[in-house]
Amino acid sequence: MSNWFITGVSTGLGRAIARAALAAGDTVVGTVRSADAAASFEALGERAIGMVLDVTDAEAVTAVVDAAEARTGGLDFIVNNAGLGYTGAIEETPIADAKALFDVNVWGALAVIQAALPHLRSRKAGHIVNVGSISGMACWNGTGIYGATKFALDCIGRTLAQEVNPLGIKVTNVAPGGMRTEFAASHLLGAEPSIADYAGTAHVAREVLTGHHGEEPSDPDLIAAAILTAVTSSEPPLVLLLGTDALGYATREFAMLGEQFETWKHLTTSVGAA
Repeated sequence: MSNWFITGVSTGLGRAIARAALAAGDTVVGTVRSADAAASFEALGERAIGMVLDVTDAEAVTAVVDAAEARTGGLDFIVNNAGLGYTGAIEETPIADAKALFDVNVWGALAVIQAALPHLRSRKAGHIVNVGSISGMACWNGTGIYGATKFALDCIGRTLAQEVNPLGIKVTNVAPGGMRTEFAASHLLGAEPSIADYAGTAHVAREVLTGHHGEEPSDPDLIAAAILTAVTSSEPPLVLLLGTDALGYATREFAMLGEQFETWKHLTTSVGAA
């Protein structure tokens, strides 16, 4: 049986991954933001261990990861799931909001990775799973700052894989599309629409996400099951798209980039030094 450390297990995908791991007979240390949420998580069973954590507090992250290691005897899977959503035009987004989003979605995840790695390196084993978003691969107006955090996490994860593969540690970046969670209802932050010029572009993102809440194409329980299947396979993926929408958006994005590369190849190759 395996030991999991999953951030953000109060609701949504984090909760679904935790339930799937518990159903498989594994032990799950799940982080939440309050004692009440920790108690609720532990009600899932004796192998569910709730720990209160603010991932933006790097010292607290190290202490909680160390405690989880001691409690379980060694963590096998580290899942960076905790995160915030955000919509708004780039011009409208206050810098303070952008920094706060990076604090959770990027620096919080990085703190977890850095806290876990000494333990994983000592065992030459372990698997880090970063929950990103298709918005971190395919740009969508109105989600630029959120997408930027997921682009950053994707780069960290894929670079990390190169660094730790020789040490026996695996990395998987997960990029889901729309899921039927509370993400678009109660957990979606956003800039105040203040510039009318963006009414038909950036402002549409919030309308689409909230207006279609409950109609998203993917089931979080099925996504959780797919993640477990992927990360427990003999050759786990480095990047895993989840959802037909995610596949469609990524395919279109990379086709567009390929066309750009080909169209401008003559200029790209014209700059070689003599």
